[in-house]
Amino acid sequence: MKMFRSRSWFGGGWGRPKNPHSLEHLKYLYNVLSRNQTVSEHNRELLVETLRSIAEILIWGDQNDSSVFDFFLEKNMLSFFLRIMRQRSGGSNYVCVQLLQTLNILFENIRNETSLYYLLSNNHVNSIIVHKFDFSNEEVMAYYISFLKTLSLKLNAHTIHFFYNEHTNDFPLYTEAIKFFNHPETMVRIAVRTLTLNVYKVDDASMLAFIRDRTAAPYFSNIAWFIGKHIQELDMCVRNEADHHSQNRLADLVAEHLDHLHYINDILCLNITDLNHVLTDHLLHKLLIPLYIYSLASHRRKSSLPEGVNQAVAKILSKTLSRPDSPRLQDPLSGRVSCVVALFLLSQVFLILSHSPLVQSLAWIILKTDSTVLDKGVNKLLEHYESEKKLLEDSMNNEASAVNFTSKEALLEDLRNITDEEKEKLAKNPSENVAMHKPFLETVYSALDCSENDYGALFALCLLYAMANNKGITSDVIEQVLKPKKSFMSKCSSKDIKYSYNVYLVEKLLLIISLACQPTCRIRLVTLEISLKLLLHLVICDGKNILLEPHRAVIETAKSQSMTLLRNFYKSEEIFLDMFEHDFRYCDMSKSSLNVEWLCMDSAILLPPAGTPLTGIDFIKRLPCGESEKARRAIRLYFLMRNTVLTLSGEMETQLPLTNPQSCVQIEQALDLSISHNSDLIACTVLYKDGMKMRRFLVIDVLQLILVEPDNKRLGWGVAKLVGFLQDIEVTGDKDDSRCLHITIHRPISGATTNRVPLLSAKFLFDDNIRCMAAKQRLTKGRLKARQKKMQHIARLLEIPGQSGPPSPAFTGQGLYTCRATGRNLRENRQLFTASRAPGFAAPKRESSPGVLHRADESRRHRDGDSPHRLSNLRKELNPSPSSNNVKKETRSREASSSRTKSREGSPKMPRPRSEEIPLELIKKASHSIIDMAPKINILPRPQSAKTESEPCASGLINDNAQSKESGVLKETTTISEETSFIGDRQSDKKSEEREAV
Repeated sequence: MKMFRSRSWFGGGWGRPKNPHSLEHLKYLYNVLSRNQTVSEHNRELLVETLRSIAEILIWGDQNDSSVFDFFLEKNMLSFFLRIMRQRSGGSNYVCVQLLQTLNILFENIRNETSLYYLLSNNHVNSIIVHKFDFSNEEVMAYYISFLKTLSLKLNAHTIHFFYNEHTNDFPLYTEAIKFFNHPETMVRIAVRTLTLNVYKVDDASMLAFIRDRTAAPYFSNIAWFIGKHIQELDMCVRNEADHHSQNRLADLVAEHLDHLHYINDILCLNITDLNHVLTDHLLHKLLIPLYIYSLASHRRKSSLPEGVNQAVAKILSKTLSRPDSPRLQDPLSGRVSCVVALFLLSQVFLILSHSPLVQSLAWIILKTDSTVLDKGVNKLLEHYESEKKLLEDSMNNEASAVNFTSKEALLEDLRNITDEEKEKLAKNPSENVAMHKPFLETVYSALDCSENDYGALFALCLLYAMANNKGITSDVIEQVLKPKKSFMSKCSSKDIKYSYNVYLVEKLLLIISLACQPTCRIRLVTLEISLKLLLHLVICDGKNILLEPHRAVIETAKSQSMTLLRNFYKSEEIFLDMFEHDFRYCDMSKSSLNVEWLCMDSAILLPPAGTPLTGIDFIKRLPCGESEKARRAIRLYFLMRNTVLTLSGEMETQLPLTNPQSCVQIEQALDLSISHNSDLIACTVLYKDGMKMRRFLVIDVLQLILVEPDNKRLGWGVAKLVGFLQDIEVTGDKDDSRCLHITIHRPISGATTNRVPLLSAKFLFDDNIRCMAAKQRLTKGRLKARQKKMQHIARLLEIPGQSGPPSPAFTGQGLYTCRATGRNLRENRQLFTASRAPGFAAPKRESSPGVLHRADESRRHRDGDSPHRLSNLRKELNPSPSSNNVKKETRSREASSSRTKSREGSPKMPRPRSEEIPLELIKKASHSIIDMAPKINILPRPQSAKTESEPCASGLINDNAQSKESGVLKETTTISEETSFIGDRQSDKKSEEREAV
């Protein structure tokens, strides 16, 4: 009996077509549905499988066989779906889930419009939409809302009539969906917003009229109510989460508010005039003004409730706060939130919304509302704004009246920028002139006070910045407050232009900047950065810096203070250099623009400023912890102030970064190795950790370590296969093998992460222990020299006493390889005679001779050393008079030329080393110019003692060490800069090593 039942019609044995994608199979499934119209525990599995198969064969038929849909419509199979849904027997929810899933898949995958029209006919789809499903079942709810969203994606000017019945004035797809706008599940809320936007996009006048007349007012009113209730929860969370315990809850609330604002902005951007008017009216009267803006009022009677706010709504929105002693608490019936939360939410409003009628009215109310209108309520406030707007429009149309129509605020600003009396009055009591009788603007200005911390100042700055950069706000609203004002002195000529700006606000910003440069301040970097950006927005007009001289002096003083603060952290430790370069890369990547919108998405800034990294808050959004983070803050502070000063002066950055990547050797770059000595190329075998071996040549430059592979096409050339900076290497010897070195090359620290990921970590095997020792010595010395040069460059940037001279090769990119190549090209192209000189004339001297001058200098130094006026004598020698200089130069020239002639007669004729040749045109350069060439190589290299800072670099005096007392062989001396002397020392060491080897 079991075997017979399994092979019965219901079990799917006999009569089932072998091809599942065929009309016969659909007929078979139709018979199954017709025989199982009543759902029970026994046949629900069969029904689920049948519904799934029907969706599969219909999708196949849509693309391959139209007869499938013909049979589906002929038998009216959607009626079976309705019959199954309406049953309340056991297992109905289980079958309804599969039914909704089948419909969702079916409508999502149909491509043929004719098939879609067939499915939407007979009004069965609308009957399914209005069916009362058991929405307590999460699966039923999920598939139902997904089904509605899928249907909304099929809406257009043709299909809208299948869903909206103009005769009955019914639109179930829309009206049923908006009931779930405030559903607890995020996925459901997102699906409803998507559906409504898809409906609004359909260009059908009757449908839009139905939405405007029947659903817009209650729906948009509910949106305002839900957002207000949500804001109250957010405000309570901010008040109760001062210890950063529930950041996730606060983050969810902020994200939800952002979703609401983006949804509203999407509706407004559709530019549907009727809908935008209704939505703007509800937002202004029931949400933005009574809850957002009125929370900024610092003084307000508790009994005054703004007009237009429903009493029941206000009771629901406002809750009794847990801390009744808070100074910012007001009457709960007023529906207000804390000032900090209000500033934060308004910043998000102006950063996201750009609908001009909405944001312009909000900006005008915040900046220009008088205290006499404040207590009259929302309706009177908006009426006052409309009247002022109409008056302004009439005055703009009439040019004659435009000259006479000036506000009191603009007149005060003009006079303040013209007369000293007004400036003195402003200095005594500026708030009375700028924000007098403007309660909302006064609250924003008061929040800029950073005497204790920058908690409220950050949100006030964000609000001002958002209003100043909102494209929907016209210039007449924010001019002279958040935008420079340009006025013409003469009507007939546009040449005489007078610029003015909000002096009071600029002084507030300068105070924040000055406080941020103090050692013990509690101002975060993000507050300083947005203050600087807002300052630049206020004082740069038409590409010109209109900042007044007193204010410029404040900026310069703040930059000097930031430099002084950073000097306290300047140390010789390696970590300072790494931090300096890392923070410059971070600031360089983010200096283009501070994304304030992203900043206001972070819920962490709503909590009081934290001073520990354990909270997980970004470094720039919290206070520093420990000496290391204080040093990082000082570095970034210096970069921000330096960039601001350069921007105000219209200059370009010429000293940073410390390393110019464009002048460094890059991977796969062809190098002419013939310009380098053989000692610079050290053959080695690189042994990687994975067992791979590669034969390479090691080239040690001033800044870089280069692994070179010989070029097969050109003799003497090589290709760079790996490049790393010497300052980022670690070298250790191998205890078991004296020919091996363990070398690790770290990547430069990027702005995104501080993890030092090794660029290369391998064992280097050299031919013998001598080459291994030489490579280790040069790598160690090169690393030390590279870091020293960069530290010296930083010292010059910070104007540390004792550091002077031109930029180091680390900045200019003049590595050893570059210098040699440039020097060789200059020598090969040098002219034998110049146009201004003939053979026999005196030429600049490059070598010292054991003449009278040398001995005279030596005796003079001994004499001055015993004199009590040694320092004054030294100054006279460094700054001689012009007449004495001429006499001395002529004497030296004659004596040196005579001694040089004698030495030439008795000296053997030996080929002159090409490395000693220095082009005359480079010698003629000014002493402050940077010579881009390799220094000369001394004939007899000896270790040179380091020069002291008091020793002149280009004074023309001959060094006492120019003649070696032990060997008696002359050494050639020239004026060498601090950077090129470093290269000369390295080359001298290489020459001495070659001679010792011989």
